[in-house]
Amino acid sequence: MFLSNAPCSWGIFYPDNPRVSADAYLDEVAAAGYAGTELGPYGFLPTDPAALADALGRRGLSLVGGVHVHAFSVPESAPALRADIEKIGRLLHALGVDQLVLMDEGNIYPPDAVGRLDESQWRAMTVMLGDARARLAGEFGIALTFHPHVATAVEFEAQIDRLLQDTDIGLCFDTGHHAFWNQDPIAYMEKVWDRIGYMHLKNVDATVRRRVLDKSLGVREAFEAGVMCPLPDGAVDIAAVMRMLQGRGFRGPVVVEQDYFETAGESAAQLARRNARFLKPLLGETSR
Repeated sequence: MFLSNAPCSWGIFYPDNPRVSADAYLDEVAAAGYAGTELGPYGFLPTDPAALADALGRRGLSLVGGVHVHAFSVPESAPALRADIEKIGRLLHALGVDQLVLMDEGNIYPPDAVGRLDESQWRAMTVMLGDARARLAGEFGIALTFHPHVATAVEFEAQIDRLLQDTDIGLCFDTGHHAFWNQDPIAYMEKVWDRIGYMHLKNVDATVRRRVLDKSLGVREAFEAGVMCPLPDGAVDIAAVMRMLQGRGFRGPVVVEQDYFETAGESAAQLARRNARFLKPLLGETSR
C-alpha cells in the first residue's frame, strides 16, 4: 500500500484557470512524500499519454485513478457521460490505470434540497452507472466505483445501501464525507467491505460538524469554515481505518483528499506534507 494525493487538495476542481500549474502541483505532491496522484479534472494534467507518463515518471509518481463528477440529476445527460468516460477511460488505459471514480455534481442542487432525486431520476442514474461500468470494463478493463459525497444524491447510509442494492458498482469510500453527518465510517466499512474498491482519506472537525448538526451552520458554509480538517486533527480515527485496510490486505488506491481554501492557515503543500507525516508511521514508513 502506498499513499497518493489529488489535485483537489490544491483547490483544483475544474481544469480552467487552476490556481497552480500542473507542473507545480506534481512537484509539490512528490516533494510532500506521496508516491501517486489522481488524474484530477480532465485537462488539468496532460491528456497526451506520453506527455503525462513523462511528467509523472520524472517525479517518481504513479497515476492511481481518476475521479469524474457528473450531474446525475439530469437524466438526459447520459450521452455526455458516455463521451466523458470514453476519453478519460482511454487516457487511463494508456497509462495502465484500472480505476475510475464517479460522483454526483452537488453544486446543481439548491442548498435546502430534500431527497434530491425523484424515483425516475434515481432509475436514470443507476442506468447511467450500469452503462458506464460495462463500457469501462469492456473497452478498457477499468473498474468503476462510486463516491458518496455530502450535498449530493448519495450521501447518507440509506442512500448508499440502496445504490449498492440497485447496482453492481463498487464503492469509493470517503471517511470524511461519511463522518460529516455523524455516521460511523469504520462500522460502515465493516458492513460493505466487499464493495469497497477505492479509498479517500479525509477527516472532519468535530466542532464545525456540531454546528451543522444543530443547524446553526449551513453545509456549504461548513466547508468554508474548515469542516474537512487535516487528518491528525479530526473526529475520524484514521489510525483505525489504516489498521483495517492493512489488516485486510486492501489493494485499491488510498488517496488523501484535503479540502483546501484560500483562508486556510497552511498552504496546500504544507497540508499535504503534514498529512503524509501523520500517515507514514501508520504504514511503518519513515516520513520525509
